[in-house]
Amino acid sequence: MKKILVIDFGSQYTQLIARRLRELCVYSEVCPWDELPKLDEVDGFILSGGPESSNIEGNPTIHEDIFNTKKPILGICYGMQVLAHQEGGEIINTGKREFGNAELKLLLEDQSKRFMDSPKVGQDIFDCIDQDLHVWMSHGDKVKSLPTGYEVIASTDNSPIAAFQNVKKNYYGLQFHPEVTHTNQGELIIDNFVEICGLKQNWDASDILKQIDELVRNEVKEDNVLLALSGGVDSTVLAAVLYKILGDKLTCVMVDHGLLRKNEAKNVVQNLKEKIGLTVNLVNAEDTFLTKLSGVTEPETKRKIIGNTFIEVFENESKKLESINWLAQGTIYPDVIESAGNSKTKAKVIKSHHNVGGLPERMDLELLEPFRMLFKDEVRKIGKAIGLPHEIVERHPFPGPGLGIRIIGEVNHERLERLREADHIFLSELKKQDLYYSASQAYAFYLPIKSVGVVGDNRVYADVIGLRSVNTTDFMTAKATALPHEFVEHVSTRIVNEIDGISRVVYDITSKPPATIEWE
Repeated sequence: MKKILVIDFGSQYTQLIARRLRELCVYSEVCPWDELPKLDEVDGFILSGGPESSNIEGNPTIHEDIFNTKKPILGICYGMQVLAHQEGGEIINTGKREFGNAELKLLLEDQSKRFMDSPKVGQDIFDCIDQDLHVWMSHGDKVKSLPTGYEVIASTDNSPIAAFQNVKKNYYGLQFHPEVTHTNQGELIIDNFVEICGLKQNWDASDILKQIDELVRNEVKEDNVLLALSGGVDSTVLAAVLYKILGDKLTCVMVDHGLLRKNEAKNVVQNLKEKIGLTVNLVNAEDTFLTKLSGVTEPETKRKIIGNTFIEVFENESKKLESINWLAQGTIYPDVIESAGNSKTKAKVIKSHHNVGGLPERMDLELLEPFRMLFKDEVRKIGKAIGLPHEIVERHPFPGPGLGIRIIGEVNHERLERLREADHIFLSELKKQDLYYSASQAYAFYLPIKSVGVVGDNRVYADVIGLRSVNTTDFMTAKATALPHEFVEHVSTRIVNEIDGISRVVYDITSKPPATIEWE
């Protein structure tokens, strides 16, 4: 299949580039910079950003095979810098970083300034772009001087060379990130690059389902599969997809680790039976998990304990079943990115995920992760395509480690019960006031601090609950939901009045980045 190949130099945003291409219904793949696939069907390359400096020997470089194809290249951030460096330009680090929003000044004075010699008459990378172009920067190095044959086409106050082109070679560079939503016309810029590559639309939900079907049939064959079901969107959609392919060869097991939301396990099992026809084996392992988490406060340690314990439980359950060879998980690509699942890219670990970073090497089962290269919105599109109901497909995400990473500090039974009730109040009020689907993810979390309060005429010194609600399309960047003040005040009053041991409620308004969506 014709494609654009995204070369991964270790950026946390790499897969967003592929996602933007898929939104345009163009097939794309991501590969490490030092492990190229066959390039016969590649019609263009996009070079990702990355955490390194392009002019330091030993750091990631563009493979000569990419240049030899004579196909269009678009470099983003580090990708721009390494393209300029390998072509003979100069890269410097002045010690002045540019991070966040910047205003881009376009320098398209005449036809010689075109960013792309596009086959579509009158179009370039900035075609149909408003002059008021706000972009997202995240870099320390910058291009000081261009190679022979290149010209500057855009700048910012901090980056005189913020975009360049070599029309003869069809090589282009952007210092900013068009793939993130903070660049207000980024998708149009990427679409213009697709035009110069000459690709037609060739990717939608049916194509994804076809690839998953081929993957499962070729890999699993006649084997039996055990699905680790969390009850969230990803694992639920995966259960429905695998059930259509495997039928009775699929066994779904849900572990109640004691870290679920109020009535979570019961509701999940009931919904899957009623909506999909799946029977779920429910395993109560609360005591096992809470015992292992006793006294643990460091978030990465908690995640790894939960992840390892998950695998232990599933291995034990698989031994009770006949001929189980595979463990299926609803891992999606944001999990992999934040866990730096591809070690060759030099990506920096943000946090490990129980279904990525916590897998022990001794695991006896083969791992099946058909959604590993998909984003949440793509999983939802698949769910809709196979006819799953709205309340399942559009349900807010819930992390695999559950409330274990929403209790900041030590996890114990008392804190879990308080947090469950606070979270239930928050989500039920969102649904009651028709605000639930206006947010992408909302939850309550437990802070490891106490605060003075007044209950009746008595002074109390009690714990603090936090509320967080964000809006996002890809879960790689997000903004806090602007919930009405009256609503937040109402939820806060309910929590303090109805839950013993809570003196105060706060609302987190931090965007991602710099924060992550979850607190741990």
